Amino acid sequence: MSTITIEPPVRAAFFALLIGAVAIGGSPIFVRLSEVGPMATGFWRVALALLPFLLIARAASDADPRPAGVRDHLLLLLPGVFLAGDLAFWHLSLHMTSVANATLFANVAPVFVTLGSWLFFRTRITPVFLAGLALALVGVVTIMGGPLAVGTGHLAGDVTALVAAAFYACYMLSLGRLRARFSTQRIMLWTTLSASLCMLPPTLVAEADIVPATAYGWAMVLGLALVSHVGGQGLIAYALAYLPAAFSSLTLLLQPVVAALLAWLLLGESLGAPQAAGGAIVLLGILVARRG
Repeated sequence: MSTITIEPPVRAAFFALLIGAVAIGGSPIFVRLSEVGPMATGFWRVALALLPFLLIARAASDADPRPAGVRDHLLLLLPGVFLAGDLAFWHLSLHMTSVANATLFANVAPVFVTLGSWLFFRTRITPVFLAGLALALVGVVTIMGGPLAVGTGHLAGDVTALVAAAFYACYMLSLGRLRARFSTQRIMLWTTLSASLCMLPPTLVAEADIVPATAYGWAMVLGLALVSHVGGQGLIAYALAYLPAAFSSLTLLLQPVVAALLAWLLLGESLGAPQAAGGAIVLLGILVARRG
């Protein structure tokens, strides 16, 4: 009987993806503890990540492929535009609908990524993968408190969260295509730059105070930038060179699981049987999808 083996780069990419999902899962905690508003917090998340990515890019090998012409530069800027759209609409949805609805609808991004992969890039989607995707989404609904809890939102806010999910799906798909040509550090530098530029205008319009007033406030936005963006998004960008975008986006459904655990540990929020069962279902869905 033959056995299925995973090549070392793919195995490393899978673990990088898991660690990246865990790092991003901590972002709601930083947002909750931030002294400035959610839109300003999103701006500092990408703006403060610029210097680390610049230093990483400068330390990279000269063999790193460089963009050639205006088209390549525009393509490198495009994921950041999508990421800024995701952050802006996601933060807006939190003020327009229930937290459960905003979290759930923003996490349907894997559905959009799967559909986009099939429509635009003719990626083969197996029934086993679709079963894993459906199972993981059931787990997310369970973590949020079940269908009854999710039914307490407002239509406009729910649609806004869906728009955020669509933007994040575009971000994942464009990132995956760029990884075929450029390095992680180059992509993340340009993506972070464009996201910062796109986030600044709505932040200035929406919020009066955008600068943290204390060292604690700066620590929260700096932690968000370094842990969730440099660490989380950087590892995800690395993994997309070896793993399909559809599977990578599905694995990011670990985020609400991690957020629930951290809220329990750090904020004293309750963690009951539904959250534990939902987390187990999400993990099972990811394992099923991985086989597909």
